[in-house]
Amino acid sequence: MPFKPPETFKCPKCNQNVYAAEEVPAAGKKWHKMCFKCGLCKKMLEAMTMAEHEGNVYCKQCYARKFGPKGYGFGQGAGTLGMDTGEHLGNKSGSEMTNKPNYAAPPGAAQQD
Repeated sequence: MPFKPPETFKCPKCNQNVYAAEEVPAAGKKWHKMCFKCGLCKKMLEAMTMAEHEGNVYCKQCYARKFGPKGYGFGQGAGTLGMDTGEHLGNKSGSEMTNKPNYAAPPGAAQQD
């Protein structure tokens, strides 16, 4: 029976060998405990507090901030609202837009000029 060395894994962050005593399995890979940090804020992660995107790991807050929905109502505040007129979607240009209400006349009513 020949001797077979244990399989060693490389940490995706530092590319060094990861041994069983120091491994953290997450995102289909094995990480060193000290390398398993958020890619943005560098906060230490756990398997339940991480999110993975294209091989990088993030804490849930940074992942939502970087890849989640943007704009008013998504926790970003009014400071991230854009002045996009939607021309690339076929909307009218900004000069033709108005904030005046456009009330429809009741059926059969004569319009006043």
